[in-house]
Amino acid sequence: MQDRIFYSTCFGFAVGVLVRSLIFVNLYVALWLGTIGFLIMLIFLISMNRWGIIFCVFVLTFSLGILRFHMADSSALNSAGILVDKVGEKVSLTGQIIDEPDIRENNQKLTVEAGEGEEKTKILVTTNFSEDFEYGDEINFSGKLEHPENFITDQGKDFDYINYLRKDGIYYVMNYVNIEIVSRGNGNFIKSALFGIKEKFLQKMNLAIGSPENLLMGGLILGEKSAFNESLRQSFVDTGTIHIVALSGYNVTIVAEWFMKLFSFLPQNLGIGMGILAILLFVLMTGGSSTALRAGIMATLVLIARATGRNYDVARALILAGVVMILINPFVLVFDVSFQLSFIATVAVIFFTPRIEKYFMWVTTKFELRDIISVTCAAYIFVLPFILYKMGNLSIVALPANILILPFIPFTMMLGFVTGAVGLIWYGLGIPAGFISYLFLHYELAVVSFLSHIPFASLLIPNFPLILTIAIYAYFIYKLFWRNIKSFFNAEAP
Repeated sequence: MQDRIFYSTCFGFAVGVLVRSLIFVNLYVALWLGTIGFLIMLIFLISMNRWGIIFCVFVLTFSLGILRFHMADSSALNSAGILVDKVGEKVSLTGQIIDEPDIRENNQKLTVEAGEGEEKTKILVTTNFSEDFEYGDEINFSGKLEHPENFITDQGKDFDYINYLRKDGIYYVMNYVNIEIVSRGNGNFIKSALFGIKEKFLQKMNLAIGSPENLLMGGLILGEKSAFNESLRQSFVDTGTIHIVALSGYNVTIVAEWFMKLFSFLPQNLGIGMGILAILLFVLMTGGSSTALRAGIMATLVLIARATGRNYDVARALILAGVVMILINPFVLVFDVSFQLSFIATVAVIFFTPRIEKYFMWVTTKFELRDIISVTCAAYIFVLPFILYKMGNLSIVALPANILILPFIPFTMMLGFVTGAVGLIWYGLGIPAGFISYLFLHYELAVVSFLSHIPFASLLIPNFPLILTIAIYAYFIYKLFWRNIKSFFNAEAP
């Protein structure tokens, strides 16, 4: 009974947020629905009707999901309306940079909070490299204020840029503005310290590792792929390896699994602890961003599940973690691809990997190669329909590319951590580890370059049907969880 109440609560809330994300539901409809559900539940509690109680819990939390999204949306609309009468005009504003500058190949993007008191709104400012901006800088900036617009990607997909920024509370953009730094060091002390350590870390690591290998290392450890040139980035896309340099749960989930293998010679609890410590270092080194935090939580759950074999218990923890993330920011459920990939990849590694391991009995167990390949294949197969629908890119060489590269990623990352960490003490200490990591990185880039130049290495499928995507995941759910679903609806089950 307790399990059924738990799942009804979690899925009711998530479905409510999902429905409200896709269509408008009147606030009073949700209030009446929740009130009726609560009153009927009281009646079922008196009569001890289990299924009536479970259904009413679902209805009640469904309405709460709608209300939570409505609250977030109302707050967002208030923020979005602060400068709405200035859109299309040249404005002069004062604000504070509230996140680390996003350095791209040709420009840098700053998330600026402008306004005073409660009348504040976020603006995404694009500028050149004339100044080295930092988190916490207070700036004066002037330029044309605009709303973001959706656009077509290189793969021919419609990119919902408006809602992509909306999930982070950004409703305005300003391109190539005039900026003057008023003061520095106005941000949160802890966040500033984390960004400072990250910057020093990258500096020391880049001194010990040459380019472009240092760019790959920055991507592996910190998700720093923004400085890649377009050709290198496209090579990773074409080979289905872009996830290893993206700050998402996809790569962190896989790499976390391999950290467990790396520490498998230790007692189980110590091995789990070392794996979680590696994830914690990753989250801290990225500045503790919400994206990295989500990826870290998902990856930690994978470590615990794979190490203890208690998939059922971890499944509940995974669902609860997802619901808490949605509760904090309801926009992530539909509008955050990183969150979606994190969740899908975590489910794949925990539940799908054990189902397909039997097909890789021919692979040697040396260096944990069998486990690595089965985890890689499970994650890729499971996320592929989602990638096709969202991005429209089908890499023909993805599996061989990942199998050739991913076994070396944990060692490469570990060497990168050592290079940067000891380099903070003295540059010379990082040289040996930097040279060895350079060799690994050079090999990994060579694999990507070779496979990306194979004819038809990647195909564009710009209109992969949503209905087919849903059907595929419905089949996956049926194959993986049908027994659990039947047990849930079995009245005789405990």
